[in-house]
Amino acid sequence: MDRRKFLRESAVGFSVAAGSLSQGNVAKATANERIRVGCIGAGGRALRLVSTFSAHPDVEVVGIADIDNRKFPDALAVAQKNQGKRPAVMRDFRRLIDDPTIDAIVVGTPDHWHAIPTILACLAGKDVYVEKPDGHNIVEGQRMVAAMRKTGRVVQLGSQHRSTTRLQSAMSFVRDGGLGKCLLAKAWESTKQGSIGFPEDSTPPPEVDYDMWLGPAPERPFNIRRFHGTWRWFFDYGTGDLGNDGVHRLDMALALLNEAAVAQGDSPLGLPDSVAASGGKWYFDDLQEFPDTLQVNYNYGGPTPKFLTYEMRIWAPYNYHNEGEGAAVYGDQAYLVIGNNRWRAYGPKNELIKEVTGDSDETPHVQNFLDCMRSRQKPACDLETIGHPASVLCHAGNLSARLGRQLFLDPQTETFRDDAEANSLRTRTEYRRPWVLPEV
Repeated sequence: MDRRKFLRESAVGFSVAAGSLSQGNVAKATANERIRVGCIGAGGRALRLVSTFSAHPDVEVVGIADIDNRKFPDALAVAQKNQGKRPAVMRDFRRLIDDPTIDAIVVGTPDHWHAIPTILACLAGKDVYVEKPDGHNIVEGQRMVAAMRKTGRVVQLGSQHRSTTRLQSAMSFVRDGGLGKCLLAKAWESTKQGSIGFPEDSTPPPEVDYDMWLGPAPERPFNIRRFHGTWRWFFDYGTGDLGNDGVHRLDMALALLNEAAVAQGDSPLGLPDSVAASGGKWYFDDLQEFPDTLQVNYNYGGPTPKFLTYEMRIWAPYNYHNEGEGAAVYGDQAYLVIGNNRWRAYGPKNELIKEVTGDSDETPHVQNFLDCMRSRQKPACDLETIGHPASVLCHAGNLSARLGRQLFLDPQTETFRDDAEANSLRTRTEYRRPWVLPEV
């Protein structure tokens, strides 16, 4: 069986020609060529990525894969407008991975479809831009990192705030000692959301390949709330709001706390030693499975301990620190609050010391990814060193909430100490064939 047919028809628990890829293998596009991109996903966040990549003068989006034919017209119209050329469309994303002329894969799918395409793309010699969090669970993220390491690919996690002048300037302010000694940071979500109700199961729309949409997840009847837009509230596919928006806020808080630690002569922060979540599904009476009210505490040991906390109240109509969703780091001289469009630093008497405005547009993040494809440097949200650790915070917080107890994390192995039940939830009980998580 030839490689092309193998990729299309076989199970995915394999290594794709990994032996032929050297650690120093570079992108196929040279400095004077346009980078050829394949996009997995055509609606929602994926549509935005199609727009941003196709608008870049150094990029050609040559193919778009999606399981819902209804999503293609808008994506094709955007690409046609931006690059003057319509990409090919297909149901099976493996055709993009199998195309030797494609340099990079953009993964804009639901969480349960992040890991397998990313791993296969790396093993096929392509760089990857993948939406956050990195995978559906901790083991998926570890496997993605292993594929990136083995093949030397550039993998950018789509936490676009990492490339904004807004966050970069805030990190610089903290790095220069603007807050003094910092021991505590906080992240939060307090933007009001709504109930998803109790719609009955139904028949999938005829335009949808529902079996492929399920992918590695268990086979279940189609339900409109377990599909587009609201899939994130179910254990089978998503990571709740902690993995949806919380990953951004936690990563911002951690970035600032880490800068403060280095500025005061401490070691850089890695993963926490313990994770303790309290809360539950207390407000919404609907099909959602993840908490709507949550507090997660992350303890970092060492000579100078640090504390990171996350708060979620997605039923609240009011803000915290005048930000609906954001992060703050507290020092003994000042504290800094960062939201989606600005950051502000305040002194001991709550006087405003400095304010910087900015946005959360992903265009600089995409540019950073493309630059790193050519330079082979680590991108702003490198999967291994930034994206995966932030994702582990979300997965561990969700597991602590689900089990109702504190978890003790081994930062080196990303396993939970003396806790077989928690470790059993680090991955799926079973991956539905043929969508087995690839070995690397």
